[in-house]
Amino acid sequence: MGRGDLSDAQWARLEPHLPKNVGRGGRWKCHRKVINGILFRQRTGIPWRDLPTRFGKWKTCHDRHRRWAADGTWENVLRAVQTDADAEERIDWSMVGIDSTTCRAHQHAAGARRRPPRIPGKRISPAQHRPDEALGRSRGGLTTKIHLAGDGGCRPLAVLITPGQWGDAPQLIPVLERVRVPRPGGGHPRTRPDHLSGDKAYSSRRNRRYLRRRQIKHTIPEPRNQRANRQHRGSRGGRPTGFDKPLYKRRNEVERTINALKGFRAVATRFDKRAYIFQGTVTVAAIRLWLRS
Repeated sequence: MGRGDLSDAQWARLEPHLPKNVGRGGRWKCHRKVINGILFRQRTGIPWRDLPTRFGKWKTCHDRHRRWAADGTWENVLRAVQTDADAEERIDWSMVGIDSTTCRAHQHAAGARRRPPRIPGKRISPAQHRPDEALGRSRGGLTTKIHLAGDGGCRPLAVLITPGQWGDAPQLIPVLERVRVPRPGGGHPRTRPDHLSGDKAYSSRRNRRYLRRRQIKHTIPEPRNQRANRQHRGSRGGRPTGFDKPLYKRRNEVERTINALKGFRAVATRFDKRAYIFQGTVTVAAIRLWLRS
């Protein structure tokens, strides 16, 4: 077993949730060796063609990652791993943080064809496909922004990618809508944390109305200009927003989650041309974090 490969305990957690080998001769080659190759590329950020030969053919690793990113397999595996963690009470719902980070896009990430991609073997486009390919221009050039919600254990619950210049506040609702942890015994999946924390970028009337409607307690500081505007309107401005300073100190947990994600070089710098493939890259990194003890 090489450095960074899945251990026996981690493989035992992951294997039941992977697609099964069915049909004559088996459809897939060894899942473990291929996934270790995908994780090696995630950790090092090397081109697919430079994968060591101990992982088999580089194209097998690339095609399986692309296919599973297109048909939603990686998303299903992430939810299954979260379900197991929730059954073992390893998810800290007491404080869920939301934040974003910007990733510089490599020059090889630009230049994708304008024609929508297709899922291999099917005539439909990937569910995570974006016409803008989640590439935006910032001061540093082409960038992609990762929005995520993380639990108190510094692991991602939901991930969303957008162009780099998009704001944070409009993405709070889409990110929280992606938090869906199925329950092992059936029933509705868990989608609501006990408490939510975010920085000033997420302070808006729309977001606070949404959180109150869903009965989610939140700690989001109010920017100075919003506070002055509310006070200027008098009674029409509404009540002052509540802010729990000791609870807000736990916001470092989501920042540590981002640091753990960007420890994967293929996440810290985007090399994938297609947005749905990069979404799969970030999802695989999230799965790897959930498999850690």
